[in-house]
Amino acid sequence: MHSFRRLALLLALVLPALYAVQAQSSSSSSNPDTQVAFAPAQDQAQQPAAQSQPQLSVQARIRARREQRRVAAIHEVYDHLYEGYVGAGFQRTRAGVPQKVNEYNWNGGFTRYYNERLGLTLDGRGYYGTPFVGINFSGITKPAISQYDVLFGPTYRFYLQPKYSISARVMGGYAYGNFSSDTNGFGGKALGLYPDGSTFAASASVFAEYNLAPSIGLRIAPEYFMTGFGSTLQNGLGFTGGIVYRFKKQ
Repeated sequence: MHSFRRLALLLALVLPALYAVQAQSSSSSSNPDTQVAFAPAQDQAQQPAAQSQPQLSVQARIRARREQRRVAAIHEVYDHLYEGYVGAGFQRTRAGVPQKVNEYNWNGGFTRYYNERLGLTLDGRGYYGTPFVGINFSGITKPAISQYDVLFGPTYRFYLQPKYSISARVMGGYAYGNFSSDTNGFGGKALGLYPDGSTFAASASVFAEYNLAPSIGLRIAPEYFMTGFGSTLQNGLGFTGGIVYRFKKQ
């Protein structure tokens, strides 16, 4: 009887202790497993994001620096207040009815810019040609003629790059034609040419410039040129080209 009571008391003391030890060991063993199981997965998920983020930011900074350099170069070239140009050109037009003539010209101009794109241009030019008037009573078949023009109008740069630009320009103004000075007094009208006189002139062109330096460029300008000699319209097609010089910052 005493032995049974001792055994029962011993079990009563030992069983709670075993239960507590078992609970502590199970909780401690479960925590490392959880950390081992989930920690690598989290590290693997965060590692690509951590690697890609610096790469994206570096590329963005490189693009931003390139754009800043491009904008600064454009500003260096086109932030001039004034622009002057001289050059030569050609057009195919009419000197009378039905005479067609090739004319060669000199031209020069001055543009005042109000920002990097918009300016106002004053242009002067002279055209010279020798139309064929056919066999006639005067014995003159290719008299020399000339034309002088003063034009004014807006210029707009619609595409800008540091090394080149594309612009559009429209101008209107005054034209004087000399068609009789080489006719030995017969007069241009007697040879089928327009009479001497003045009329209106208008021009429209889209031109490209290639920059040799921030202040110096080369220009080529295909052009439509219209005049009103002899109460008719002369629709000339040709081009001008030359050198451009920019000066004084805005």
